[in-house]
Amino acid sequence: MIYVSILASGSSGNAILAKAGGTSIMIDAGLSAKRLSSLLTEMETPPESLAGILLTHEHVDHTRGLKGFCGKNEIPVFTNLLTADSLRKGGMQAEWRFFSSGAAFQIGEINVHPFSVPHDASDPVGFVLRHGPSSFAVLTDLGHAPRHVVNSTRGVNAVFVEANHDETLLQNDKKRPWSVKQRILSRHGHLSNQAAANLVAEIASPNLRHVLLAHLSEDCNAPALATGTILEKLQATGNSHTQVHCPGADGFPLPHTIAV
Repeated sequence: MIYVSILASGSSGNAILAKAGGTSIMIDAGLSAKRLSSLLTEMETPPESLAGILLTHEHVDHTRGLKGFCGKNEIPVFTNLLTADSLRKGGMQAEWRFFSSGAAFQIGEINVHPFSVPHDASDPVGFVLRHGPSSFAVLTDLGHAPRHVVNSTRGVNAVFVEANHDETLLQNDKKRPWSVKQRILSRHGHLSNQAAANLVAEIASPNLRHVLLAHLSEDCNAPALATGTILEKLQATGNSHTQVHCPGADGFPLPHTIAV
């Protein structure tokens, strides 16, 4: 069994706690070190008990608290070389543990399979975590879903997947300049609700019990809209058994925990 707690999700910060057997890891560290420590303590997981921190990519909403957190706690940071290089240019020092995309590795009792995703970062990745028969996929930032992403995540028990925006709301948004909209809509930007729904439908199986929606735009999306789009696609493809959650929305306050 893997216990997954979404600590934060969105442009203001992203972090996930995953626990299996006697192993606890954190995926991304996009909140302040103080806030991360407080949340972990609230989850009865002292920061020093973490076996490692996994990084999806170097953007600040995924690494904001990394420097302060690692400065107070001797915790290895698992990432690829290009992501580490980007962070080191900004003065980040850590106990680096490097992995290669596509090559699975073990952290304690959790098996980790990293794979490349298309996003405007140095070498962004998604993950599939496995412990016994349980599996959980992380797809927080990607502009589209190539075949290898679908193949890497098909058949998982739960997925945390980006549903960043509704395309109509984004196109009509008056706060964002056209260049920003084009970046978001690009193949290295962020998934729309419909793109996320199509991806979930492709990876769905009788094993897929939970879909958690990540990185919703506050201006160009709404929890009910995102959830409804995903559910409609799942039901149309014969996967009405799958539950869809939107961590942080009404009924699903953060931290939001599920058992996979």
